[in-house]
Amino acid sequence: MSVTPEQADPTPAGATPAQDLALFPLGGVLLPGGLLPLRIFEPRYLDLIGRCLRQSDAFGVVLITRGSETDSAVRTADIGTSARVIDFQPMPDGLLGVLCRGEQRFRILERRQQADGLNRARVQWLPEPAPVPPAPQFASLVTAVREAIDSLINSQRFIQPQYEDAGWVSHRLAELLPLEPVVAQQLLELNDPERRLQLLAPLLERHGLR
Repeated sequence: MSVTPEQADPTPAGATPAQDLALFPLGGVLLPGGLLPLRIFEPRYLDLIGRCLRQSDAFGVVLITRGSETDSAVRTADIGTSARVIDFQPMPDGLLGVLCRGEQRFRILERRQQADGLNRARVQWLPEPAPVPPAPQFASLVTAVREAIDSLINSQRFIQPQYEDAGWVSHRLAELLPLEPVVAQQLLELNDPERRLQLLAPLLERHGLR
C-alpha cells in the first residue's frame, strides 16, 4: 500500500502556535495512542528522559529518513508524534527501559541541535478531527483490533481502548500490520480516519487478520 501525494492532507485548520520540543529520531513510526518501548543508553537521551520525568514533559518521535538512531546529524520526516513516559525500569543489561505513549501529532517548522547532540525543533501541533464512530462496514476491523488487544496480557493495563473512535481504531490497525515505516508515516500524515480505515481494510484481509 502507498499513499500518493495527492492523498496526503495539508496542514489542517486550527493548528496551534509553535512550541519547542526535543526530538527522538527512530527507525519506526509512533502513532497517537500507541505504546513505544525504548532502551535508553546514550547520555543525551538519558538526560532527556530524566528531564521529562521530573517536569512531566513530552518529547517528539520522528521517523528517520537518512542516517541512524545513533547519529547526531540525522534527517527525519517533518511530521511526528509527541510521546510521554508512562513507565520505566532499569534493565538487567544496565540500560534504562522506558515505555511511552503517543499523544499528539506535530509538524516541524525549524530544527536545531544542542551541544550534546540532542535534536530539538520548533513544532506546530496538528489538531485531530473530532472522534467519530467507525462506519458499519468497518465493524470487522473493530473486532480485529479488540481481539488483538485482548491478547496483549502484559500491556493491557497501559492501553486506553477507544473502540468508538475511528481514528484510534485506524491507528491500532496500522500497528497490527507489518507495514514499512514509510507507509506507516504516510498513514500518520493523513487527517481523515475513514480514509485510513479504507486503506487498511484490504491489507488486513491479505494478512489473514480479518
